[in-house]
Amino acid sequence: MDERPKIKLDLTNTDKVIEFTGWTLLIGTWILAILSFSYLPESIPTHFNGAGEADGFGGKNNIFVLPIIGTILFFGMTMLNKNPHIFNYPKAITNENALRQYSNATRMIRVLKLIIVFVFGLILVMTLQNTNGNADGLGTWFLPLTIGLFIIPTLYFLIKSMKINSNG
Repeated sequence: MDERPKIKLDLTNTDKVIEFTGWTLLIGTWILAILSFSYLPESIPTHFNGAGEADGFGGKNNIFVLPIIGTILFFGMTMLNKNPHIFNYPKAITNENALRQYSNATRMIRVLKLIIVFVFGLILVMTLQNTNGNADGLGTWFLPLTIGLFIIPTLYFLIKSMKINSNG
């Protein structure tokens, strides 16, 4: 790993759109939590089981846990993405394939950041819907959707990485 080239990657237009969308969702999650706070009852759902049913409750201050965790993950992954030479890859990284491998890997992290912020925002919206009596839990669709949102892009980028030749 010490011998891997360190390359400064320029963002493509697609990368810029993914980043902008992620930032927009992150900021939107914070705005929604802040604007909703004063209207919340003193106790809100804070945990949902695998079936999507609320099984834990806490004070309304817990509404900020979702944006806080989302923000920490988003910023952590953003910082990690600045060092693609330290990632694990399914093929050896060479001077010839480094740019393509790093671009693919950083795009994957960017997409996963977007998915994380989307999922945390969705949980926030569903929590608010539950507190307003407009929903009962997250729904049985939530867990399969979330698993699919993480597995499908990860597999796509992994397969794409394996197809990148070692010699470019």
